[in-house]
Amino acid sequence: MKKARTWLDEHGIAYDFHDYKTAGIDRASLQKWCDEHGWETILNRAGTTFRKLTDEQKAGLDQAKAIELMLAQPSMIKRPVLDLGDRTLVGFKPDNYQAALA
Repeated sequence: MKKARTWLDEHGIAYDFHDYKTAGIDRASLQKWCDEHGWETILNRAGTTFRKLTDEQKAGLDQAKAIELMLAQPSMIKRPVLDLGDRTLVGFKPDNYQAALA
């Protein structure tokens, strides 16, 4: 998150920051992101929140179940998600930001 925000600031790109870890996220946004990138990309399996799930909670994951998990615990959403209006970027890679915003 810090690297993405620093990159945007250094390139003079205005943005609105939405902290979905504290403010939550709506189902429609999650659905859109999963449809665009695949739920496997949006769900942060490397984070401690996901790793603390029981084997039963992790079993049989599909998009619907992943969305329910992310709605219940937004810290399971990979960050950052940069909404460009017509598409989104997930994760921070300077080259991707440069290509999309230059």
